[in-house]
This record gives sequence, structure tokens and C-alpha cells, in this order.
Amino acid sequence: MEEHVGDADEFVGRGAAEPEGPEDAEGQEDGEGQEDGEGQEDGEVLDEDLADIEIAPLAVAQVDFEIGDNVAYPQHGAGKVLKKEMKDVLGERREYLTIKILHNDMTVMVPTENAALAGLRRVIDEETLVKVVAVLQDECSEMPKNWNRRFKHNRDLIKTGDIYDLADVVRNLAIREHQKGLSTGEKQMYTRAKRVLSSEMMYALGMTEEEIDGHLTSVILQGAGNAPAVAVAD
Repeated sequence: MEEHVGDADEFVGRGAAEPEGPEDAEGQEDGEGQEDGEGQEDGEVLDEDLADIEIAPLAVAQVDFEIGDNVAYPQHGAGKVLKKEMKDVLGERREYLTIKILHNDMTVMVPTENAALAGLRRVIDEETLVKVVAVLQDECSEMPKNWNRRFKHNRDLIKTGDIYDLADVVRNLAIREHQKGLSTGEKQMYTRAKRVLSSEMMYALGMTEEEIDGHLTSVILQGAGNAPAVAVAD
């Protein structure tokens, strides 16, 4: 089982650093150059770019998490609090939450005092779930036509840590894949974003991992049945 241990510096104060990604030449108009990654060897570079996405912590009140709580960690997805204990890490004795991430068998240790700043929260409730489903079934929002700018646009939405922004990205990429197909980089982004969203919806709906995957796809395509083609900016 993979274990990820974080200190305060990892979760706080690094948001200003913009991860490097596919380069957009200055002055290049949308639609010029590579379109949808055709002829572009983007897989390995984009895989690193996606792995380095850092979530901008939302302004939330401190929450007292307890063992057994189902939680959502924007960088990894939904999980369960397994332990709450004092640990000596990097020369400091602090209280840590140990969280098992649902979909990848990873455990994450988060300092209790910085949990809310890191974006850790309880999984969505029924009211929020209804709103998320509404986003998934809404029309596509406008995206840049140029592949690089579209990738950055969606990456920036994921970085907010907001579940509605995440649902917006998953919906747009799912419909684009259905209508036009995705480049290698966008397929990677879609797979990861969908996995994170699915893990939280699974808890909220009481479904298994296999059930939620089919359910999420069905929800999106039901909405896409009445949706126009993917909107793109000129």
C-alpha cells in the first residue's frame, strides 16, 4: 500500500507556483498549430503535468474530523479516516489524520491543524449531490478551440478543488470524447478527474466502484442526448 506523508509546507503556501504544462506560444491565435493533439507526442509530458496539479485550498472553516468519517481530499478523491494520532514527522510532534483513499489503495497523512486548509472536507451530502448531477447533465460550457489552451482551461478548473468545477470538466470532456474524441493528454485528464468525482459520488450514493462508473457515464450521456455540440471559443 502506498503511503503519502505531508507536512505543513506541502499543503500551505505553494499555491503561487504554477505547474508547467503544454506551452502556448505568445500571440498564437486559438485554433492555430496542433489541433486536438494531432501529431503531437504529449503523453509523457502531460502525465507529469497532471501529476503535479496542486489544488488551491478553498476558504473553509476548521472541521473536527473523527475516525470513520468519509472525507474528500481534492488531490486524491474520497476516502475514510482510519487513524487520528500523534506522530513525530520531520522532527515535529503533531496530530495527524491517516486517510485511506478509496480508488487507489493509497494512505495519506494530513496534519489535523491544516486539514481544512489542504481542502479536506466531508463527502458531499444529498443536496450537493443533486446539484452535481445537474451540472453533469447541463449543456457544455464554452472551451477554447486550441488544444493547449483548452487543456490549461480545464486544468485550472480542477485546481480550484471545487466539486462543481470538477463536474464541469468531467462533463465537457465526456461529451467531447463522445462527439469528437480526445487527445492523449485530455484522455489522461478525463480519466483522473472522473475517478476523483466517482469516488466521492460512490460514497454519497452507496454504490460500488463498478456501479458508480457506469452510473456516472449514463448520467452524463443522458444530459448529452439533448445537448448541442461542444461549444468552443473562437
